[in-house]
Amino acid sequence: MNVLFIASEATPLAKVGGLADVIGSLPKALRELGHDVRIIMPKYGSINADNYPITTLKPSFKFSISGKTQNIGLKMTSLQNNVPVYLVENQRYFGSSKIYSENELESFLFFCRAVIELLPQLGWRPEIVHCHDWHTALIVMWLKKEQNPYSSVFTIHNLAYQGSIDKSFLVNNDLEKDWSDYPSNAPKLPLNFMSQGILWADLITTVSETYAKEILTSEYGENLNDILNYRKESLLGIVNGIDYKEYNPNDDPYIPAKYDAFNLDNRMKNKLALQRKVQLSETPTIPLIGMVQRLDEQKGFDIFGKAIEPIMNETNAQFVILGRGRKEYEDMLRETASKYPQRISVFIDFDNALAHLIYAGCDMFLMPSRFEPCGLGQLIAVRYGALPVVRHTGGLVDTVKQLTPDLRKGNGFVFREYNAEALVAAIKQAADIYKNQKSSWQQVMQRIMNLDFSWQASALKYEAAYKKVLETTKHAYS
Repeated sequence: MNVLFIASEATPLAKVGGLADVIGSLPKALRELGHDVRIIMPKYGSINADNYPITTLKPSFKFSISGKTQNIGLKMTSLQNNVPVYLVENQRYFGSSKIYSENELESFLFFCRAVIELLPQLGWRPEIVHCHDWHTALIVMWLKKEQNPYSSVFTIHNLAYQGSIDKSFLVNNDLEKDWSDYPSNAPKLPLNFMSQGILWADLITTVSETYAKEILTSEYGENLNDILNYRKESLLGIVNGIDYKEYNPNDDPYIPAKYDAFNLDNRMKNKLALQRKVQLSETPTIPLIGMVQRLDEQKGFDIFGKAIEPIMNETNAQFVILGRGRKEYEDMLRETASKYPQRISVFIDFDNALAHLIYAGCDMFLMPSRFEPCGLGQLIAVRYGALPVVRHTGGLVDTVKQLTPDLRKGNGFVFREYNAEALVAAIKQAADIYKNQKSSWQQVMQRIMNLDFSWQASALKYEAAYKKVLETTKHAYS
């Protein structure tokens, strides 16, 4: 099959969050199954031709969008895994190094229309056009309404980000007809890009089985649960994976001591190196808890803030926390680190090397999320032998199972209620087991490192989904 991924970011060309990791790795797994999978994304100013050889497929030309004439060019590069990447060039919208900016609605409206314009000019014809998140949702709408000969898949990575607009945006960009033209039995469309992708895609996927069920409810549906329930027969959850070549503790350039499930002695060297680097006491027996997260309420930092004091009083655990996000949580963590300098180290930053060392050195990895479509942190943690401590929600339900009392089954610690008390109880349980059952803890680490959360299993599910879409839509291809 020929499959074109369309997204706003892809590792390593441009990355803000987990979306980039998926776009940078899932196409590779699908190509290994024998499919011709390619990517199209904006050519940001930060994509340097010195690092990624870029060729011009189509020089800049003019086309019309919303009654305005714009320049557009098409270039091409490839990822290190030989996945071809088309780059949509426009200096006005994508010339800077920023991926998301104040005028992102206008930028991704342009991108969506530009892709529609460029699809027949690629010199290669996809059977499946696979769009990701709100930035690409209008492509799905125009593919269907303009009867383009491609089947469409639309993946929701995080329903909370929708590309919300107002009526003036519709008027100013000649979109009023598109928002008023929809099936008579469908619920009224909210004013956001995301709703159009959900309504018109041949198949809607999201990034875990549990999240696919959660978003049908008012609690998790982010005011899109009506349209999602309207399309629920076409909604499928497929859990994300991770790239096992990038995340490999036995061949990781960012950690001082390489190890695997059968050589865990070296792992302690990474713990001591991490404690030393972040200026915590180098004590093997103290449980070290890591967090690599966007600092946001979604990720549970509101309840974590309330839990810090009892955790400090009732355990001897150390914390190392890496991330950026909302100022209130950045300030809270800085204040906490200054209050407990011997116990908590905080880095308000994006630092890939430190992130790898945290995974390789911490004993537990904390994700107290309010909601979590899939989550990659817990998958990486398991790969590196760190036991996840998570809330029972979304993809965390599908990937982290509570350890049984004998520690022979399960791969982490799970709490259900979204409050500080439940979080503290889970951390206390983990810290107590770490202290009192050292030999069993080692066996758990060895067992969870042999679990398979690579992309291979998920790629097979996408392959099956694509085949079903093609059978259902029965488009004719030449």
